[in-house]
Amino acid sequence: MKYILLCIALICIPSIITAQDDSLSKSIKIKVSTTAEKTFLIDEIEIPLNSIDNRVYEAPIDIKSEYWDNTAYNPYRYSTTEFPIKVVFKDSFYASPILYKKVITSRYGWRRGRAHKGIDIDLVTGDSVVSILSGIVRFARYSRGHGKTVVVRHFNGLETTYAHLSHIGVKANDTLRKGQYLGKGGNTGRSTGSHLHLVASYKGEYIHPDYLFNFDSTNKIRSNELWVTKKWTRPSHHSSKKLTKLSLYKTKEAALASLEKERKVYIVRKGDTLSRISKRNNTSIYSICRTNKIKRSSTLRIGQKLILEL
Repeated sequence: MKYILLCIALICIPSIITAQDDSLSKSIKIKVSTTAEKTFLIDEIEIPLNSIDNRVYEAPIDIKSEYWDNTAYNPYRYSTTEFPIKVVFKDSFYASPILYKKVITSRYGWRRGRAHKGIDIDLVTGDSVVSILSGIVRFARYSRGHGKTVVVRHFNGLETTYAHLSHIGVKANDTLRKGQYLGKGGNTGRSTGSHLHLVASYKGEYIHPDYLFNFDSTNKIRSNELWVTKKWTRPSHHSSKKLTKLSLYKTKEAALASLEKERKVYIVRKGDTLSRISKRNNTSIYSICRTNKIKRSSTLRIGQKLILEL
């Protein structure tokens, strides 16, 4: 009844109206002052604003503003990165890069005396390959070693590389949706058989793809926020033959605390060999030799102390 009288007063009696837009409450507050029968009335009516939703949107990040180079495979090669690296995902799932079951034939790690900086996924030449996340094509051309290659920079700054393609189906600066076609799998470049070589990197630092993505049928991203330490960017700490035991760091504090645990002292026991020690401690022979300044042919002594980077 009170608001009906006010509406009548607005129509029939001169009044003064002031409006206030409260950007936080998303409403308009109207102060109404009027006189009726020698009585001075003041009231305030709040009218909510209709909108699609009440979410606050952040300004989009311009992923092309820095180190955007369509001719260099790694434009960050002369830059330095501060660890730990923070990688944030808005999605909980990625699109499988191939359209059927993923079979991993070689993982990120040390392989035949060389660093293998991605994972190999089995396919048949001509199979379609898609982008695992939305982004913009930064590189789409032949690259030495990788053959026909597409690099997509995603909107969180992460880059994924799709190498050894038989056909490139996109061009530099194309925008891709998650799951959108980018080329056909193949065997170009330095490759011994048809497969997709998938690489994940952030500002030039290669990251163990399994640390970020679960490569089973669920296609899950392991966490919406991950902190990457040097261990997960150094192939020498991993074996390409098996998946390293995962230690996900979801906060910066956890990542920093882990740095003290990534090195340990191992005391050589009877019957130990470099191969046995590396398998037992999930590290590579190369890493053991490099850290302890020994050779593969060096003789181990019982009681000898070795520093292991885990």
